[in-house]
Formats: sequence, structure tokens, C-alpha cells
Amino acid sequence: MQESELIHDWNRSSPTFDWTSVTSVHVNDETLRDGLQNPSVVDPPISDKVRLLHLMDDLGVYSANIGLPGAGPRAVDTVTALATEIVNAGLSIQANAAARTTVTDIRPIAEVSQSVGLPIQVCAFIGSSPIRKYAEDWTLDQMLGKVEEAVNFAVTEGLSVMMVTEDTTRAKPEDLKRVYSRAIELGAERICLSDTVGHATPDGVRALVRFMIEEVVEPSGREIGVDWHGHRDRGFGIANALAAIEAGATRIHATALGLGERCGNTEMELLLVNLELLGVTNADLSILPEYCRLAANMCHVPLIHSSPVVGRDAFRTCTGVHAAAIMKAEAKGDAWLADRIYSSVPASLVGREQVIEIGPMSGQSNVRHWLQKHGYDDDESLVERIFDASKKTDHTLTEEELEDLCRDA
Repeated sequence: MQESELIHDWNRSSPTFDWTSVTSVHVNDETLRDGLQNPSVVDPPISDKVRLLHLMDDLGVYSANIGLPGAGPRAVDTVTALATEIVNAGLSIQANAAARTTVTDIRPIAEVSQSVGLPIQVCAFIGSSPIRKYAEDWTLDQMLGKVEEAVNFAVTEGLSVMMVTEDTTRAKPEDLKRVYSRAIELGAERICLSDTVGHATPDGVRALVRFMIEEVVEPSGREIGVDWHGHRDRGFGIANALAAIEAGATRIHATALGLGERCGNTEMELLLVNLELLGVTNADLSILPEYCRLAANMCHVPLIHSSPVVGRDAFRTCTGVHAAAIMKAEAKGDAWLADRIYSSVPASLVGREQVIEIGPMSGQSNVRHWLQKHGYDDDESLVERIFDASKKTDHTLTEEELEDLCRDA
């Protein structure tokens, strides 16, 4: 049967947006900058950062923020090492680095770029919301002065500039228009809208992105990229990223496992999978679990069992009804069907497989499936023995427990 006959996709029944119209959206990986600003992570050794950079490149990630060298000598060493690796390994990934709107932050980026021979885009950021201006005792004229000094210096040094405003989603339209328009006049090639404290809803994101395109980008008469940088404080990470694309953003920022300040950022693994399922991209995501495992291990953070796509339980079930349906699909000799009967994300998309285990909620189908997968005959007495044991336990039976039951039988 055709896929359309097996799955009625309500997502496409009455769409408010045509995803086939999206011809080019890039992804920017912030794991090695914003991700490492989370207070619970460990700053990994450079060798691990280099390995993660290679996995980003293998995943087809367009660009990566490789650090904030203005933070000090350790940060400069990291940015230098990562930039050198991109050159020496011939990686396709584009590099950018964060900087406050000060010459002292931008100068080390210029020095690394020139010494290594790699173009590095400057992500020059400044707070923009009224609450931030009030706390800092800033005036708009002072902010514009900082922007002018920073962008002028970067452009003079031959660096591409992305102008970033912090807390964009709580800033006044007129202030944003002045800051971004001035940065573009001075040579900024991209603008980045940041939901720094995770304030925005999808409606807010669409309104903000459309405003910036209509009031700043289009009047400039230049080809200006529009980035979206989101946080998860209200749980809108992926929803806001998709809303930004709908409104016209051309590059989305994300991090492995959503690592980042406070509650974290848009999750890279979910962004890549959703773009693939929406038909926007066509990448090999089979190494996505490896990318996330490395990020978790090198930052010393747990890989949560229930994390979508990469968590241990993402494609694992011990429920009888689920197992029976998967087995019936497999009996039809249809791997495509078996991988989707109880999954909206096919396990094979990310190099994994459906796993059926045995626990208190299992049926005999679970037992038969496990026995067949492990090379045992599913005779009735053995099925009954394991099934009875599963009903007396309070957890999913381990491989060791199941092997013991088979051995005793």
C-alpha cells in the first residue's frame, strides 16, 4: 500500500504554511559556545570539541559558533584549535565566534582568523530590551555608538559581521529598527534575533521575524540573512524555531541536547529530525545518536532516557499492544511499516531500531518477539514461564534476568 493510504497526515490537511516553499534553511550549532555556558556542564578538553565539530560537519550542519575568545586565554586557545582543525581537515562547516560590541572582544577573533587563514564571522551582541537598558543605564545613542565602533572595527579587519541583539523578543520595535538598520549600513551581513530568556511564543516569533524583514531587511536593499536564536524557558524551543522559519528566518541556532543557559536552547537533534520529516532537508542523520552521546559524555550531563530521538526509550517498548502491532507489521515482511506502526519518527532515520522488551505491562507477543530475536524457540512452556515472571515483577526484565529464565527452563 502507498504511504498516503496508511497514514492520514493531519499536519498537511489544512496547512497554514507550505513547507515545500522552504528552499534554503541553514542550521548553526551553538553547542561549543552557548551550550557550554550552562552552569552544570564541564568545559570539555579540546580533543572532544574537535570530535564534536567533525560530527557536526558529518551531519551537514552549515555553521558553528566556536567560542567567545574575548573570555580569556583558554577561550582563545579553543577557538584557535577549532579554526585550525576546520582548515587542516578540510571541513565544510562555516565558523563564527561571539563577541560583545567592543573592540577588545573582536580583536582576538580577527587575530585567530588571520593567523589560521579561516574566515570567522563575528557575532557581535548587545542587550536591547527596555529592562536591560534600564538596569545598565544605557541610552539608545550609547548603544548605537557601541554598535558603530564594533561593526566598523570588524569590517576594517575584513571580518563578516552578524549583528545580534540580546532579549530581542522583549525589545521595542523602534529600538530594534535603529540598531539593526545602522549595523547593516555599516556592513553587517546578517542579523540575529535572540529569545535570550525564552520569553516568546510562536505567534510572537512570527510577528518579530516578519517585522524585521519588512521594516529592516527589505528597505536596506541588501541580501541580509536572518537568524533565530531560541531558549526553552517556556518549552517553546522547537515550536519557535519552526515559527521563525515560517516567517522567513534563513538560519536557526540550536545545541546538542538543548544544552545552554538555564533551561537550555533549541535541541539540535529535534531540529534536524523535524526539518527532515518536513521535507526541508535530506541529510544522513544516522550519526545523530553518536553526536548527542558525545555531547553528554564530554559535558558530564545525563542523556535522559525519555529524550526524543536519542534517549534510551525513544524506540523501546514493553507494552503488549505495541509489541503485538509491531510483530504483525514484521510478519507482513514490511520493515517500513514495522518502523512506523508505533513511531512518528522512524528509528531507522537516526540509525536505530525498534526494541521490544518484557515487563509487567507486556503480553505474550513481547515474550515471543524477544525469544525469536535472541535465538530461542518460542515453545509454549518457555513463553508461559517468562510471561508469568513478568507479571510478578515491578520493572522491565533485564537481559540477564531473561537469560536466567531461559537457562533454568
